[in-house]
Amino acid sequence: MNSEKLDNNPKDSMFKNKPVIQVIYGIALTLAGIGVFYRIPQVMPKVEQIQQFSSVIGFIRFSFYLMGVLLIGGGLKKIYGNYKKL
Repeated sequence: MNSEKLDNNPKDSMFKNKPVIQVIYGIALTLAGIGVFYRIPQVMPKVEQIQQFSSVIGFIRFSFYLMGVLLIGGGLKKIYGNYKKL
């Protein structure tokens, strides 16, 4: 009797799809990180023209690259961790 209730519970089917959704989210994070690396060379000349940022341009460049690395790393970790659950 209890097993019938669990099979029809919509929350159970939601938990079955969770790894798939997490893998898709990991792929999106990874692609966003790659996009950051692609856009940095195009955006940095525009940022350098802003006078207030000219003294800290190295820190800004470092921050952009760090953000890209963290996005790619987090996405790959999410893909790896949830792909094994599939």
